Order: sequence, then structure tokens, then C-alpha cells
Amino acid sequence: MTRSDSPDTLPLPGFDKPVRLLIVVAPTDRGVTDLLLAGARATAALCGAEVEVIEVAGPLDLPTAIGISERMAKFDGYVALGCIVGDETPERATLRQTAAHGIGLLGLQGLCIGNGLVMGLSRQTALAQAAATGPDLGGQAAAAALHLIALCRKWASMPKGIGFRP
Repeated sequence: MTRSDSPDTLPLPGFDKPVRLLIVVAPTDRGVTDLLLAGARATAALCGAEVEVIEVAGPLDLPTAIGISERMAKFDGYVALGCIVGDETPERATLRQTAAHGIGLLGLQGLCIGNGLVMGLSRQTALAQAAATGPDLGGQAAAAALHLIALCRKWASMPKGIGFRP
């Protein structure tokens, strides 16, 4: 099964075996995160993924919860959803950078993770990002995780071989 919302979007992958996806939500603004969650669920459903949703206290807890889940549960991939709204104070900038950096580090460690963290100067800009026409941000984050899962499964089935490569 494949689907593409625009010519600039990769078609969604198809899977032979079931996919388990954990969606971690920091519901600091329910209006925004509910839109993100709806988009992520819809995209996961298009691929037949089984979804579990948990909530954490805030955006900084997103990477921590995903890291704990990776060690203690069995999921194929993860979607981090949250919203950070406010002016560009040093504290707000640090919060944004730290949350995004933590999510990025999990990806570099090999987790199949989609980043759906909305960052806006106002609630209106955050809502606009969350509900963008075409593939919404929550759906894009789920699609990213699903594409990475498909890539991992593809490479896991390839023999590595032994010895030196020319």
C-alpha cells in the first residue's frame, strides 16, 4: 500500500509484517496536539500500523519517554508530538533546542522516530503548522517513522557478508 499527498511527498511504505508504533504526546496545548495526534493516527492507519499513545508532562519529556520505551517495551518506531509556543526568550529557545536535540539524538542512535514538535511564536502559528494543508505535521512525523521502519526492515534482511570490501 502506498499513498502520496503531493508530488513532493514519498508514498507511504507497505508492510508484510505488523508494525507497532508508539506515539508520545506532550499535551501542553491540546488544540495543537489533538490535531497532530489525529494526523499521526490517520497516517499510521493507512499503513495498517498498530498505535499506542502515551502522554508526558512536557516537551522535554518526549525523548526521555521514548528512550525508556526503547529499553523496556517492543515498538518498531516512535512519533514525538508536542507544542512549544512563545516569544524567543533564552529560556524558550533552550527548551526548543533541547527537546529537538533529544529527539534527534534518538534517531542517530538508530531509533525509527518521527519528530512532530511544533514551535511557534503564537498559538495561531502553531495551529497553522499543525493543520497545514496537504500532509499535516503529525502525519508527516508518522510517515517519517514508518519510512525509517521500512528501511530498517529492508536492511535487516540483507546479508552483511564477511571479510574486506574492495
